[in-house]
Amino acid sequence: MLRLALGAGALTGAAAVGLAALRAHALPARLDASALAMVDSALTMAGWHALALIGAAALAQRLPQRPLAAAVALFIAGLVLFCGSVLTRAFLGLSVGPIAPIGGVALIGGWLVLAYTALVAPR
Repeated sequence: MLRLALGAGALTGAAAVGLAALRAHALPARLDASALAMVDSALTMAGWHALALIGAAALAQRLPQRPLAAAVALFIAGLVLFCGSVLTRAFLGLSVGPIAPIGGVALIGGWLVLAYTALVAPR
């Protein structure tokens, strides 16, 4: 779980930096304001959750493994679903249905499971 969380966090962080550069230099000439706002939303979620995954990896030896692994899984699923669907809409104009809200719920769930892991879960 430690390697998965750290690797996913690092890859998410790298993707966020690359997308931020693309957003700053190439996308303003290609996308309208609404699509740029979608990219900004995906960037925000990716950046914060890259840090959350790295934090989970850093705490892996101190917190109960099973709920921490569930939080990591929810963060990863939420990132893929939320950021993936938002970026698909921004770049291609395609709606993939209510995937972004499902991803958002997964991200919220990851934070709640992380709180449970820290505050309630037996050690």
